[in-house]
Amino acid sequence: MTPAPFDPLADLRRPGDPEVDVLLQGMVFLDIIFSGLGRMPASGEEIWADGMGSCPGGAANLAVATSRLGLRTSLSAAFGDDDYGDFCWRTLAEQEQVDLATSRRFEHWHTPVTVSVAVEDDRRMITHGHDAPESATAMMGTPPRSRAVLFDLTPDAREEDTAWISVARDQGALLFAEVGFDGTGAWDPATLDQLQRCHAFTPNAVEAMAYTRTSTPYDALTALADRVPLAVVTNGAQGALAIDSTTGEEAMVPALRVPTIDPTGAGDVFCAALALGTLARWELRHRLNFASLCSSLAVQEFGGSLAAPGWGDIADWWHSQRERAGGSALQRAVRRRFEFLDDIVPAIPPSAVRRAAATIARRSDV
Repeated sequence: MTPAPFDPLADLRRPGDPEVDVLLQGMVFLDIIFSGLGRMPASGEEIWADGMGSCPGGAANLAVATSRLGLRTSLSAAFGDDDYGDFCWRTLAEQEQVDLATSRRFEHWHTPVTVSVAVEDDRRMITHGHDAPESATAMMGTPPRSRAVLFDLTPDAREEDTAWISVARDQGALLFAEVGFDGTGAWDPATLDQLQRCHAFTPNAVEAMAYTRTSTPYDALTALADRVPLAVVTNGAQGALAIDSTTGEEAMVPALRVPTIDPTGAGDVFCAALALGTLARWELRHRLNFASLCSSLAVQEFGGSLAAPGWGDIADWWHSQRERAGGSALQRAVRRRFEFLDDIVPAIPPSAVRRAAATIARRSDV
């Protein structure tokens, strides 16, 4: 018998609660990630990569991140009837235990594909695909009851694409919003009007300052705290800062100092961990530290959803920290920051989920 996965919300579950912890909707890509390159090729040049992995990407990055953290995750997405669609569907449903009951397969619609190249702590991507054959609301129908919905704010969002979000909120879900980089440079503040129905907003510092017309991450945070109960601004190597008006907490945490191999999907991992901490009712500083830890574990591995850590990876990391006697002042400070994990990690069984390799080949090259 396969052991039950670790459930971080087990003590909070009650009869009649939603069956779904996190509800997601978005486009799923087949991601092909090349790694181990010292530089990009010159014009007309071919160079060989040391590693290559394939995995579901796009909305799947967030779905895998939440599922590996033990949250019951449902994803609504379009899947092609091609081999790429088969691979993405099978990986999500069978390997990652993501519920696809509100997803659909479409004939003669090919799966979007992204090629990502990681070079010198950065990434460059090429994508090909087409819009989904149906709107998000039409595809999903009545959304399943959930504890939380994680979604992206989009300028000029269409009603047919966002109506399901309002239904989920009316059913009791907390809405966690992200936002993408605005390539037009407009950064229309009206985009933030969508936050009036949200519980949390998690932009990075560049996005937060641009949308709020402020000059520092903290000024942007305070402006956003007037719009949402939980405002969080991530600031790369500088860490993250947040205000939770529901509890009166304000917190700022530094980033962990780790070697960065591939940042793909790190933001999704951060948001997944933050949502978990919020649903588990942790104090704000613990939520930020936990999200920072999960994203730092992700950037040390290659490839989007491939890199998302599970509770087994988190337990491995914490045990390694605890086993280090003494150490530098920085190492002692890290142990103090994460002492709250002592109340969680001992309960994690040996069968807890760890990273899994997903690749079209028989074995991952990552």
